[in-house]
Amino acid sequence: MSAAFARVPDLLAQHLLLAFAALLLGLAVSLPLVVLSSRNRIVARVALGFASLVQTIPSLALLALFYPILLWLSNLVGGGIPALGFLPSLLALSLYALLPILRNGVTGLANLDPAVIEAADGVGMTRNQRLWLVEAPLVAPVLMAGVRTAAVWTIGAATLSTTVGQPSLGDLIFAGLQTQNWTLVLAGCVAAAGLALAADALLGIAEYGIARRRRALVWASLGTLLLAVIVALAPAWPSAKGRITIGAKGFSEQYILIRVIGHRLEEAGYDVRYREGLGSAVAFSALAGGDIDILVDYSGTVWANQMKRTDVPSREAIVAGVGEWVQRQHRVTMLGSLGFENTYAFAMRGEDAAKRRITSLEDLAREAGQLNFATDPEFLERPEWAAVRDTYGIRFKSARPYQPTFMYRALSSGAADVISAYSSDGRIAADKLTVLSDPRGAIPGYDAILLLSPTHADDAKLKGLLSGLVGAIPVERMREANYRVDRDIDKKSPDQAARWLESGLAP
Repeated sequence: MSAAFARVPDLLAQHLLLAFAALLLGLAVSLPLVVLSSRNRIVARVALGFASLVQTIPSLALLALFYPILLWLSNLVGGGIPALGFLPSLLALSLYALLPILRNGVTGLANLDPAVIEAADGVGMTRNQRLWLVEAPLVAPVLMAGVRTAAVWTIGAATLSTTVGQPSLGDLIFAGLQTQNWTLVLAGCVAAAGLALAADALLGIAEYGIARRRRALVWASLGTLLLAVIVALAPAWPSAKGRITIGAKGFSEQYILIRVIGHRLEEAGYDVRYREGLGSAVAFSALAGGDIDILVDYSGTVWANQMKRTDVPSREAIVAGVGEWVQRQHRVTMLGSLGFENTYAFAMRGEDAAKRRITSLEDLAREAGQLNFATDPEFLERPEWAAVRDTYGIRFKSARPYQPTFMYRALSSGAADVISAYSSDGRIAADKLTVLSDPRGAIPGYDAILLLSPTHADDAKLKGLLSGLVGAIPVERMREANYRVDRDIDKKSPDQAARWLESGLAP
């Protein structure tokens, strides 16, 4: 339990800064709209309609939408606008904060006693004087109720910022779900819930102070919140020289490998940070943009997703082609392959495959119409699936995405008949799965390759420390390390599995 909660302070600080910044930006946009909406019905309808529309968009989708938008804007102005990390998270969460603030503010102003407004006009107040001296004090308690709601929503939704490269308490939740480490999930949930309750309580005190005209309570509560943000700035402030950020996608093998790398760098005196749970496109873009410094990617992923190649040459040719392309197009340095391949592998329960006499993807195509397919969250949108589907003419009865861990559980429970497994996954042997052959070569090679961001292209020290990993990890040992994290009994943490994996490697 203590190891899981050791990561909480730093992630809590990042989470608080993001949520507080989003709430402030939401207030900065909402308050002028509240005033304009009270004076113009058209503005009120448009503003409330837009804010309501935003709430219908799933928060994860809204975060993802800002990536192509910011990327397009950055290209339009010649670069400099970050499409990953803090900025897209800030913008998406700020939009989520609009509705409760707008709705409460507009409703509060609309329901003020007309006699009070007439009295203000009767004593000769201008419109602005009436707003600041009469309307604002009266509507403030109602508005603060909306701010409290916005704060809780924002803190909750901020856990999803992990998916676009922004550190948050979601790091713990996503990693815990993938590795079935419920202590991590609990740590992330408890910390996020505690932060939301604390913020709501402080804002509630401010709301009470406003309603009772007790300024000391208002300033004390808001001051406490501001102090918490200031304290959070210390660990969350961008680093110092020597900090290395290692990125990882959202499955066990990646969590293990980044710690193998991290341990080597920490022993050499580097300050290491991990960015986990990134999607394939997000991870590579973060590396190319310098948001992360090191990434273990897979040659077939870059070949198909980034290079848009549909041909399938040899594994060696793909690795060489990827290395040349990432250097030419993105100034990313490929140090080499780690020594094993982790390709997509269609797998079935052994007894089921034998019963149906399915040993290859050609056989699978014959029976697919009667079978349910389970995949990881992104496989159905990847070009590799399109290539397999079109090459073999596979059409499943149903296809449903799962987190990788639950994908295997769906297969074992009978909820799925076929999965898009990973060839280096220890659960294939442990669960006695049959891996189907690919006689037409539709799936490219997926060598694990070690990549450095452009900012470290000339870093001889870093390259020297990592060069010992090139070609050093056989697939059998990687499978065992993965299984140590994924198995149900005697489960190990990614850090423990990394230590085990390192014990068999050259220094």
